Amino acid sequence: MVLFIVKISAYYFTHSLAILTDALESIVNVLAGFIGLYSLYIAAKPRDFEHPYGHGKAEFVSAAVEGGLIVAAGIMIIYETISNLIKHSNLESLDTGLILIALTGLVNYIAGSVCIKMGKKNNSLALIASGKHLHIDTYSTLAIIVGLGLMLLTKLYWLDKAIALFMGFFIIYNGYKIIRSSLAGIMDEADIELLNRFIGELNNNRQENWVDLHNLRVIKYGSLLHIDCHFTVPWYLNVHQAHNEIDALAALIKDKFGDAIELFVHTDGCLPFSCSICTKTDCAVRELPLKKRLDWSLENTISNKKHQLV
Repeated sequence: MVLFIVKISAYYFTHSLAILTDALESIVNVLAGFIGLYSLYIAAKPRDFEHPYGHGKAEFVSAAVEGGLIVAAGIMIIYETISNLIKHSNLESLDTGLILIALTGLVNYIAGSVCIKMGKKNNSLALIASGKHLHIDTYSTLAIIVGLGLMLLTKLYWLDKAIALFMGFFIIYNGYKIIRSSLAGIMDEADIELLNRFIGELNNNRQENWVDLHNLRVIKYGSLLHIDCHFTVPWYLNVHQAHNEIDALAALIKDKFGDAIELFVHTDGCLPFSCSICTKTDCAVRELPLKKRLDWSLENTISNKKHQLV
């Protein structure tokens, strides 16, 4: 709110459209901050009878609203710029405006970095979206500072409108990206980067009783990762032994991806065709020799069929 007041003051001194674009985006920052704060409060609530998977998806809704506000700010900026083309206003005190805007840009960048760092640490889309929004605001401020500097040096005051138009379209594009990311979370779209990291860790730490893994699903509920899969172990393990293998799998996942994990595993006993991909060396009931270790990949782990060599 303080930054918004500083930017409005800078616009009052200069009558610069470019600075007005920054001030309008700060209105969005204030609204988005309150929405993000409320969504974090909701997302932090424990699961209950009506919400058995918790309240984490509130963050996706928050990010979608924030993205919509950013797009609205971009449209307002373009509208104000076009309006000013019709009714021209003179620029004043650009040096004062430049100093004020530079200070707000520095504060925004620091605040955005803190939000992104905390958001990644806690797998919080709302915090990451707010941090990226503040960084976008910083980059737009930087462009405005460069533009103001050029205007001071060259007296080419038409640059003010050109910068404002460019920033309007740039802000709309970044708002669209935030909306797209939040809708992907609401629709449980697969996070390919996360899945590849997940599968890579399983490959690197695979144990010999882990014959096969398929039908893998990873869904985000805010900071909670819900994981389910089919897990093939030697058929002769008893229930307790099979559960020990699941415990080892869960411990690996929590070690690499944090404690906010919900793991549901369906165990399968191996079948004769599994022998050709099984690396277990002391199996007394092996029917076929090992032909090839089958490395798990994105393509074969999301399949709902047990793996076998053709």
